[in-house]
Amino acid sequence: MKKMLLALALLAPMMMNAQNKKKGPKTFDLIVGAYNTDNSKGISVFRFYAETGRLAYLSQSDDVPNPSYLCVDKTNKFVYAVSETDNGEVYSYSFDPKGGALTFINKQKSAGASPCYISVDEDRKHVFVANYSSGSFAALPISEDGSLKPAAQVIQDKGTGVNKQRQEGPHAHGAFLSPDEKYLLLTDLGTDKISIKKYDKGDSKPLEPAPVDFVTVSPGSGPRHLDFTPDKKYMYVVQELTGAVTAFEFNGGKPKQIQSITMLADGFKGAVGAADIHVSPDGRFVYASNRGDANEIVTYAINSENGMLTFIDRTPTRGKAPRNFVIDPTGAFLLVGNQDTNTINVFKRDPVSGKIGNMVASTPVDKPVCLKFTPAM
Repeated sequence: MKKMLLALALLAPMMMNAQNKKKGPKTFDLIVGAYNTDNSKGISVFRFYAETGRLAYLSQSDDVPNPSYLCVDKTNKFVYAVSETDNGEVYSYSFDPKGGALTFINKQKSAGASPCYISVDEDRKHVFVANYSSGSFAALPISEDGSLKPAAQVIQDKGTGVNKQRQEGPHAHGAFLSPDEKYLLLTDLGTDKISIKKYDKGDSKPLEPAPVDFVTVSPGSGPRHLDFTPDKKYMYVVQELTGAVTAFEFNGGKPKQIQSITMLADGFKGAVGAADIHVSPDGRFVYASNRGDANEIVTYAINSENGMLTFIDRTPTRGKAPRNFVIDPTGAFLLVGNQDTNTINVFKRDPVSGKIGNMVASTPVDKPVCLKFTPAM
């Protein structure tokens, strides 16, 4: 009996180590898109240490003007970025997760003006681009070597909204694949529409109308970004112009609105500029950022029975214009890119309560507007 207890005691640390290894990596690369300044001219890469929340600079690519949004393919070997200019372009890079280096492959026209969003499917067949100023969306095929081909399909939105200053025409703001990648959802700030397209990755023109062609939100809302729960049941859309979050049952590509909840504090009278939204990895919480005069992250709890949101807390981002933010893959931290104060601030996050805690680190980065994680080697 004593020998058995001794053996178990000796095995216990080994079992603990094995369990810790199964929890996944603790080191990641953070790839940052930004608007160009004299000090920053492209995409930056940082090493993120999930035990502490610390960021360490690795590299920078200086060959893309205004890389305001980017995406990483599922293999973590390729990065795609928009160049938000009047003559919009899309850039492709190979990525070395060991050293964090980006190597330019090629570029193509985005088939519109001021591209501000890009996404890629899991099989790396297409990237999807939202061209803000021209109000158009484009699908660009991808070659085996990761290079981009010219746009295979362009969808031009039409219409206006009630906000004459911001909705004088269509303004494409996002192109989001559904979790099963059967649909592409296109948000248009200028027309208050979320268009829905069926996606066939094997087709030369991969997008076609879905059974429900589009859904609308309240006039003057300005839908910007959206995210899904991991179980694919619910979709949450952040409204830039009104500072609201709109909840939908996704219904297999036939969204049904179930709620609209404000991001604004009682009595708030300042400028509104809601920007980004993310569902927590466990599907229990929604986080949304508001720029303008608020400069905060708002936290909601998700009712697992019906998808409805309940306000939990609001957290100042300790900077101005939190255009983009991200939850780290471990769920322990939330990182915010404050565009106008040139910082990426790292906050502790409580996975149980969902609340955002103290800021644990701040890294200077000029005009950070897009943050994407990928595993480091």
